[in-house]
Amino acid sequence: MEVVGGVPKNDVLHLAPGTLVTEADIHSRHRPILDALNAAIYITDTSGRITYFNEAAVQLWGHRPEHNTTGLDGFWQLFWPDGSPLPFVESPMALALEQGQPVRGIEFIGERPDGTRVPVLPFPTPLFSGEGTIVGAVNMLVDLSDRRQMEQRLISIVESSDDAIISKDLDGIIRSWNKGAERIFGYTSEEVIGKSITILIPEDRDNEEPEIIERIKRGERIDHYETVRRRSDGSLLDISLTISPMTDVRGRIIGASKIARDISDRKRAEEQQTLLLREAMHRVKNTLATVQALATQSLRNVPEKDREVFLARLQTLAAAHDLLNNGDWDRAPLHAVVDRALSAFDTTRFRVSGPEVWLTASNSLTLTLALHEMATNAAKYGALSNGTGTISLDWKMLELDDGSRVNMFWCETGGPPASPPSSKGFGSRLIEYTLKEVEAEYGPEGFRCSWQTDL
Repeated sequence: MEVVGGVPKNDVLHLAPGTLVTEADIHSRHRPILDALNAAIYITDTSGRITYFNEAAVQLWGHRPEHNTTGLDGFWQLFWPDGSPLPFVESPMALALEQGQPVRGIEFIGERPDGTRVPVLPFPTPLFSGEGTIVGAVNMLVDLSDRRQMEQRLISIVESSDDAIISKDLDGIIRSWNKGAERIFGYTSEEVIGKSITILIPEDRDNEEPEIIERIKRGERIDHYETVRRRSDGSLLDISLTISPMTDVRGRIIGASKIARDISDRKRAEEQQTLLLREAMHRVKNTLATVQALATQSLRNVPEKDREVFLARLQTLAAAHDLLNNGDWDRAPLHAVVDRALSAFDTTRFRVSGPEVWLTASNSLTLTLALHEMATNAAKYGALSNGTGTISLDWKMLELDDGSRVNMFWCETGGPPASPPSSKGFGSRLIEYTLKEVEAEYGPEGFRCSWQTDL
């Protein structure tokens, strides 16, 4: 019987799990395929002597070994990842030959003849005869050098980051802690690794960590979560958290990585800005009150009707400013804007409906004045001029190419017939200049108007 590499030539071999090939297949039909692959592949007999290898393996090993030489996975020496020697009898290939099972997930370091070392992930798989006898093994070696270089670069980035970068397991135990974390929280890595992340959490926020862990277990990523954490000296710190699930090689979630950014300076700036803006709004309100007092004195000789109209406009503008001053200084909710604009009139005769949206400060001021003018005209000539008329004010959202807007509809019913004004007054010009896409209808049923307002 002809023997090649210690294996009977006519024996039937198979690559576990279950793909049948002959030994002749490996050295003839499959050899061109293995030769062409850009992956380091070699075959050994049961003693670990190499009977085949491709050129990719030669490139990885750094030399061309003799056939039927002892394995060592083609390298001159083997080492564990920590640098300690790895005897061939304890290598993944030796284990696969001894146990008759594929071996996965064990990394090692191979040393080339020139002394350079290569991190490698092997995939040894036993070969069996048709009778189930092990006759050798095939192994693929994956060069992890690029991955290690990437890991080193990532480690360098993490260590040089100004942000705190922390990892923890699903029990909340801290597993890694970079220099940024030391700077921000005041603890050294030796002081916190192995301890619970709750040492950073103030007592009044102890409910946050269980909620975060539950979200991480569901595979959720948490972006820009603003909260407060405690430093080693007990002082509190405003931070923004970004938290991502960490997985193992099988894709199972095993923990979380956290990036914490110190936003104390930004928070202080925002608080200062808010104080300054509130002071500015307060001064605007006082200025409007002064203008109103001056107008009352200066317009004593003006007809009372005209004086009241002017003062009502000032009061409406002051009310709109007051709404901004009591809420968000740069925006206001549309329902509140409508309530302020119509507060001087009988609100039981208005039916208001629409989604809650927020207007910018300038748009809320102009809309307040416009609605006040429309209600004033209704009180003079329209649905509010008798005891039965009503006004409906509705709106809906519009998504346009140039941004979002609100389409608003004013409809008067139950009042006298409406006819176009003979000339444009202040109210008509205000509506025309400050609102968009204005469409007005005058008819026997009353006055109707639609327009668009930017958000």
